[in-house]
Amino acid sequence: MIPLDPLDIMMNKNRVIPFFLPIVSADKQQVVGYEVQPYWMEANERIKLNWFFEDRSIPSEYRLELEDDLQKKAIDLYTAENGKKMLYFNYDVRLLKKQAGQMLLDRLESMQQLGIPLKRVIVNILCEHSVEELLEVKHTMVYMQSLGVQLAVNADYSGANQLELFTKLKPNVICVNCSFLEENLLPGLYRDVHQPLALFARKIGATLLFQGVETFAQFNYAWRSGGRYYQGPYFQQATKGFVDENSFKDKLKKDMHHFIHYEREKMKAQFTLSNQLSQTLKQAMKDLKQDQGYDEIVLNVAKALNAYTFRVYICDEDGIQQSANAEKDAEGNWLLLKESRAKNWSWRPYFLENIVRMNVEKKGILSDLYTDIERDEQIRTYSYPLNDKLYVFVDIPYAFLFEQNGLL
Repeated sequence: MIPLDPLDIMMNKNRVIPFFLPIVSADKQQVVGYEVQPYWMEANERIKLNWFFEDRSIPSEYRLELEDDLQKKAIDLYTAENGKKMLYFNYDVRLLKKQAGQMLLDRLESMQQLGIPLKRVIVNILCEHSVEELLEVKHTMVYMQSLGVQLAVNADYSGANQLELFTKLKPNVICVNCSFLEENLLPGLYRDVHQPLALFARKIGATLLFQGVETFAQFNYAWRSGGRYYQGPYFQQATKGFVDENSFKDKLKKDMHHFIHYEREKMKAQFTLSNQLSQTLKQAMKDLKQDQGYDEIVLNVAKALNAYTFRVYICDEDGIQQSANAEKDAEGNWLLLKESRAKNWSWRPYFLENIVRMNVEKKGILSDLYTDIERDEQIRTYSYPLNDKLYVFVDIPYAFLFEQNGLL
């Protein structure tokens, strides 16, 4: 890549060209907008200039001037094409601090004068270091939202107070970059992080935009994680112009049909397993004697479900364990571990919700995948109501789940 000097760039702004990266929508299955990206043109070579706006050693006056120039060029091209889609701009938080963001506000006003509804504009406020910087410009962000502008923030901050920050800022769009996914590996851990983010975004009225999508697997991950908008090389690289809104419709339909089919098969597999466990448990319960203690019950249930489980125990409606753990040892023998009795499991996510569901629906529930603390492996748990007060929990090992289609 040709080394570039910031001063050379400022002296030759005519070589800085806006490129447009399409943003596609899951619901419309169309191009709904474009991210404006800066490129330096050198003969037939193009060089991405994101670094210029991110380098805080470059005087802010330079960055502000070039940012405004880039926006003007993008808007001129947009109006020349009679653009109707959203325009997405990146804007450094420290530039927004300058004069309370007046240069950006002036540019937005000029867009209004050109007849561009500001609801079509998305501004992503970039913050590489302390997220508290975003709170320092909150009043400017709120003002822009009052004008109709959609505000975006990135969700890849390392700070633990990310959700608290989003609650205070109430962004319209939350951006997630897919670059953290190595090749086609999609650990469940990542999904467990971003699915709650999708639920949170829904609560505050925000939309998830997954960026940097390069592969089919990454698109699948983004779709499963609640993404509404997507962009990246998997669809198209940034170009000088705009594309037909239906350019990726066939691709989106085909891929999403595949995703839906796969999820349906997984659901069928889970329902099948639940039914098998339910029928076996019902038969095992018929064979129990009325005077049997809880430890005897879990041993009998464990032996009846020997092919499915490695651990069985009983809890009451408050989450207090009433039995010992019936656990399978390395040789396949069932042992009672009495130190587990009287533990309280009500703190577990979904525990109380599942207890209520079992009482209302009068049937068992198969959990999602999670990591068992003691075994450090992914498992599922099947819970089943013994009566209105007691519930049996059946832990299913990874080895069993791995051998079945659709259970991982």
